[in-house]
Amino acid sequence: MRGAIDELDRRADLALDHLRGNTTVDRVMYAATELGDFGLLWLLIGTAKGLRSDRDAADAVRIAAVLGMESVLVNGIIKSLFRRERPEWEQERTYKIRKPRSSSFPSGHASSAFVAAALLSQSTPRLRPVWYATAVVVATSRAHVRIHHASDVIGGMATGVVLGRIAKRVWPAPVDGNPFSGRRKKHGR
Repeated sequence: MRGAIDELDRRADLALDHLRGNTTVDRVMYAATELGDFGLLWLLIGTAKGLRSDRDAADAVRIAAVLGMESVLVNGIIKSLFRRERPEWEQERTYKIRKPRSSSFPSGHASSAFVAAALLSQSTPRLRPVWYATAVVVATSRAHVRIHHASDVIGGMATGVVLGRIAKRVWPAPVDGNPFSGRRKKHGR
């Protein structure tokens, strides 16, 4: 199994080499990786959305709280179980970026991106493709800038999908200005 994962990572890195060095792609990927730090991008989106109405403000509270819980779970607990080494740090990079101290698996950026996309899609379903496309860019940026292996990103995406589904069930999007008044589906018998 380890050999297959290493081969996946090697092939993904070679594919990304074709994009590295492209000024536009590098700018987008380095910006995405920086904005993904600590869920900043998603918190900014939630806050901007929250300025529109009480319901959106309540949703911003939900997004921030869920992302906080996701971060504790992924970065504090799950990563400590794996302790995977990151790609070699001393490499040529187009732009300076923060050196992470945590384990490489799973990617916290990818996990938080997919949790946020799930929550934002629940409250603004018409923008679902935008939220998930943005999540893919943030997640992919981590392998592009050589902070994570591709398998770390895939693991983070899967973690985020699962946690996003759980979060939507446990804490649905608010229907009014109360962050705890989420829609509950009624199941008929």
